[in-house]
Amino acid sequence: MNFKIIHETTYIFDDKVFLEPHYLRFRPKQTSYIDVTHFSIALKSEPEGHSVIEDEEHNVIDFCWFGKLTNTLTIEVESHVQNKAYNPFNFIIHPDAFNRIPFTYSDHQYQILFAALQKSPLTEELVEYAEAILNTSHFNTIAFLTNLTSQIHQDFNVEYREDGPPLSPDQTFKIKKGSCRDLSWMQVNLLRHYGIAARFVSGYFYFDMEKPIYELHAWVEVFIPGTGWLGFDPSHGILTGNTHFSVASSAIAENTMPVSGGIRGSATSRLVTNLTIEKQ
Repeated sequence: MNFKIIHETTYIFDDKVFLEPHYLRFRPKQTSYIDVTHFSIALKSEPEGHSVIEDEEHNVIDFCWFGKLTNTLTIEVESHVQNKAYNPFNFIIHPDAFNRIPFTYSDHQYQILFAALQKSPLTEELVEYAEAILNTSHFNTIAFLTNLTSQIHQDFNVEYREDGPPLSPDQTFKIKKGSCRDLSWMQVNLLRHYGIAARFVSGYFYFDMEKPIYELHAWVEVFIPGTGWLGFDPSHGILTGNTHFSVASSAIAENTMPVSGGIRGSATSRLVTNLTIEKQ
């Protein structure tokens, strides 16, 4: 199937500002089951310079710098992607020891995965929540990952929040609701508590609906030898499939934000976004 993604982002400032260099993360990733057949990006105000770079975690980023004062920054992106048949369970875990939690990565794996293994303090209540799921999963790795994803979907309400970093895992657990990025960040930190390398992913998710309203989406990827980076979507309680289009992934959620950059000036800003995904 072919999909056309149009993503428009506008920052409106109440006074003229000078834009510092900006990192823009909008390019869908090419994978074995996702072909990116077209990508274009246009900016107003027009940048003085624009380069395409690869960041520390191999995300492809548009890096722009500016030379004029402006009261708006508009980013218009169009992506065309083609997906192929994909079975997320087409793997074997190897070595076999990784089928059961806890497991231990090799020394060289630990060095490479270090950032995705960094733990945050969690409340006893949140750990007990995950512990109960681990016990009912009989400490089986894939059963735990799928059951945790499904349980979060069942127990937490998903709400829309346009901008801002994810809430802390403990805060999300306490209020039993959150945006897709809140639920994903909570799951990332729960998995790291058990020594499972996990990272935060930002991208697009297409699914059929009567009145389409799409927004930038977030989910989780974990690294298990034999599976590679395997995706889980706690907002929907599923493994990610061939209509999840990853844009950026990072051990640090803030490093997947679509727009990163500062301004010089005292203006306040208003954010307006519009996202459409069409199956063609």
